[in-house]
Formats: sequence, C-alpha cells, structure tokens
Amino acid sequence: MNNLLGLDADGLERFFAAQGEKPFRARQVLRWIHQRRESDFAQMSDLAKDLRAKLVASARVEAPQIVGDTAAADGTRKWLLKVDGANAVEAVFIPEANRGTLCVSSQAGCVLDCAFCSTGKQGFNRNLSSAEIVGQLWLANRLLKVDRQGERPVTNVVMMGMGEPLLNLDNVIPALRLMLDDNAYGLSRRRVTVSTAGVVPGIDRLRDECPVALAVSLHAPNDELRDRLVPVNRKYPLAELAKACNRYLDKAPRDFITFEYVMLGGVNDSDAHARELVALAGKVKSKFNLIPFNPFPRSEFKRSSPERIRRFADILARAGLTATTRKTRGDDIAAACGQLAGDVADRTRRTVALKELRA
Repeated sequence: MNNLLGLDADGLERFFAAQGEKPFRARQVLRWIHQRRESDFAQMSDLAKDLRAKLVASARVEAPQIVGDTAAADGTRKWLLKVDGANAVEAVFIPEANRGTLCVSSQAGCVLDCAFCSTGKQGFNRNLSSAEIVGQLWLANRLLKVDRQGERPVTNVVMMGMGEPLLNLDNVIPALRLMLDDNAYGLSRRRVTVSTAGVVPGIDRLRDECPVALAVSLHAPNDELRDRLVPVNRKYPLAELAKACNRYLDKAPRDFITFEYVMLGGVNDSDAHARELVALAGKVKSKFNLIPFNPFPRSEFKRSSPERIRRFADILARAGLTATTRKTRGDDIAAACGQLAGDVADRTRRTVALKELRA
C-alpha cells in the first residue's frame, strides 16, 4: 500500500491520476495529512465517500513509531523513532522564545564517520524514505500541539540529525518540498536548513532542485586537518568545496553559507587556525557557528575551554566576520549536536561506502 505521508504535490498528483482522480485531490489530501495531521482517510470529510473507500483500500498514512520520548531540563525534547525491525533514528525539538526548531534525521546512522561525531561511530544501515523523514515533522507537530496550547510548534527545520542528507537526495528533496508547500507546512526556504559535511555533487543538485538554507560542517581550516576530522574531504577538498558553495549562493535563499565548526581542545582551536579560517572566508560569503564539542563515551577529543572559544571567536570578529557560539542544548539527554546515536544495525556498508567516497 502506498504511504502518502512522503509524497509531495507532484507525487500525489501522479498517485491520484493513476486512480482516475483529478489533480486537485492532491491539494485536499496534502492539507488533511500535513496541516490537520489526519491519518484516517474516513475522516477526510470533503472527499467523496467512494474516494475515501478507495484510499482505505489502496493507501495509508504511516509515520515512524515512537519508542522513546525524553525531555531535558532546558525544554529540549528527543524522540527515538523506530523505522524498521533493526533501526531507530532520533529527532530533537529545541524550543526558544520566538521559534521552535526541529532537528531531523535523514539516514539510519551515517556513512561519513567524522572523527568527533557519536552518530558516525555507530555505523550505517540505510537511507530513510521521504515518509520517514517528513514523518518526524508530522509527529512533532502532532505531539507538540497539545503542549504549546495551539501555537504552531515547529517554525524551523534543520536537517542536522543522523546521517548525511546529500547522500539521500532522492528522498530528502520530496521531504523538503513538503516542508515548503503552502498546502503542507508552508515553511519559508530561509527557515529550512540542510547541513552537509561537503558532498559537492549533492550541493549542486540541491541548488538546482530545491535550494534552501545551507550549512557546511567545516570543522577545520586546512585540508590536512580536515582529512583527519572529516574524511569526505579527501574526495572533495576545501578548494572544490568553496567553489560549490559559491555556485550554491546563486540560488540560495540566504546570501551566505553557514560554516559549522566544532571546537576541539588542542586540535582545531588555536589562534593560527582562526586566522586560516579568516582567509577561507575571503573565498566564500559566510557566517560561522562555533559549536562546543559534546563528549561521548570513548571519544578521543575534549571540548575547548570557554576562554579559548571566546578568543577564537574574537579573532574572527576582528576580521569583520560574523561568528556565533552555539548554546549547548539537551546534552543531559544526549540530544546535543554530535550526540545522536539511535539504534542502528551496521551491516558493513559504511566501510564499502567510505572506500567509494575516498576513491
């Protein structure tokens, strides 16, 4: 049975055409599923009874199953979501005064194996489907509606959860289109951010098919260090990545790229590293988001001291760059940046995929 939760407007129109129905049915069903969060076709009252019966027989609306729901002291909320018999992924909601941000996963695990990331250490199993990706937003809105007294709970989406989104664009792009569709979630392109470790062909495809705000997990100012911390750099080094970022800016909803930079004590946080970043920023219009490292078991790294982070940010600021330091949220429930691990069956695919990326 077709899971309509993951079909964007074009996909739903094709589905209804195959059923002998008019294209406008897609808009009706989009609103029922995503705005009213309805999963029961029998309740979709402006559809003809025979169409409702047809949908009951041929389709479903099914989100991942919630198997864990944890709240942090700061209000951050993390869900563990079962996507199949072997895998669960995590989504995190971060409430703030004027917005609510949902961090969404795109893969069960991650193939890129960045040295400082807990998610990458647990292996990789598979890509998430469009329904499994947008289902995280569908569930969050459904669950948070009660808690936030009718307010629109999720105002921003960041694809910074488990996985590398640009290695799953066949499923990520339809999910993004649903997030942007006025008949679904109606988010602006500026309020939806995709984060990548630097998969250059994916940056170009996202630019051409569904440009949203782009964040690049940089974490090092030179190729030698980045090869160690972010292995995909061996295939797409900094010079090539910078060119891709500039191509992306031609169609981006923001006039800058956000460079994310995790602060690792004694590894990438020296004054010299900061000055190298200043030089790199001269090649790409960008802003920097400095992220205090979030420790996890058996990690080889430590967090930079607050004074070191302040000094690093000050060097960037004196050079005329915008540099913010991310406030750590949800670390008491392992929901902070780099801590998501979920429950993934590693079937040795990561080793094979890494060899392909490094080739």
